[in-house]
Amino acid sequence: MHARELVDLAALAALHGSLVMSSDAPLPSTSLERYWSASKCRLDRWGRTLKRLSDTTPCRGTDVDNQEALGVLEEIVTGDVLARVWAAVLVGHDRHTAQDSGAVARTILVGQQEARNRAMSLLVNGPTIDSQHALQLNRLRRRAECWSDLLVGYLCMTEDVAEFAAEPVRAREFAHDFSEDASLAWSLLFASLRASFSSAFEVPSPNADLNAEIAAGVIACFAPELFDSTGLLRSLWMSRLQRTTTDTQCMIEDLFVEETSPQLLSKAWAPSHRDTFRRRF
Repeated sequence: MHARELVDLAALAALHGSLVMSSDAPLPSTSLERYWSASKCRLDRWGRTLKRLSDTTPCRGTDVDNQEALGVLEEIVTGDVLARVWAAVLVGHDRHTAQDSGAVARTILVGQQEARNRAMSLLVNGPTIDSQHALQLNRLRRRAECWSDLLVGYLCMTEDVAEFAAEPVRAREFAHDFSEDASLAWSLLFASLRASFSSAFEVPSPNADLNAEIAAGVIACFAPELFDSTGLLRSLWMSRLQRTTTDTQCMIEDLFVEETSPQLLSKAWAPSHRDTFRRRF
C-alpha cells in the first residue's frame, strides 16, 4: 500500500471518528496491537534507513539507494496525517471508556515525530538529498500538516483533541468553520485531498507491506455495524478485511468512490464551500 493511501485513510478515520470517540464499547485489542506492531516495525525500518543515509556520501549513493531514500522520506513526512488523526480518535474514545487505547497511538505519534525531525535534519544537512528533492519534500510536509489540522479540526466538533494537530490554533479555526456550516461537503474535501497528494509522490513506497498492516489495524477498530449504518461498507467486506490486509487498499478506493459520487460533488461546489476551503489553503 502506498503512503498516499494512508492519507486517504486518515480522512476516512476523521469522517467516521466521532462514532468511535462517542462509543463506550472497548476497541478490539487485536486491532490496536496490529496497528502498534506494524507502526513500530515501520519506525525501526525508517530508523535504519535514516542512519544509513546520514552516513552515506553522495558519490556512494546509487540510483536505487536514492529512490529508496526518497520513498522513505515521503512516507515519513506524510505519516503524520494518519498518526495525528488516529491518536486524536483513540484519546477521544478513552474519555468515554476505561480503556487506555490512546497510549498506543501516543507512543506511535511520538516515534513518528522523532522520525520526522530526523528526516528534516537530513534534508538540511544530509549528503544524499539534493536541494530540489529537499524543497519538494518540505512542501509535502507542509501540505501534510495543513491537512492534519483540517482533519483534527473536524474531530474537535466531537471532542477537544486539538493538541494532536500540527498547529492547534489552526485546527480550532477549522472546527469553528465546520460548526458554522455543518453541510460543508466532505466529498469536496476528499476530492481536494486526493488531488493535493495525487502528484506529490514520486516513487513507490518502500514499506508497502507495513502500510497495509497499519491501515488494516485502523479500519478493524470500526465495528462493521457502524459502517453498515452509513451505507459505505458491507459486513462481508469488513469481515474479509479483519482476516487479511490484501483488501485494504481496494476498500479505501471503494470508500472514496462512494464519497465522491457526481451527485455529491455537484452539491459540494457551492460558492461558500469554495471560499472556506480557499481561505485555509
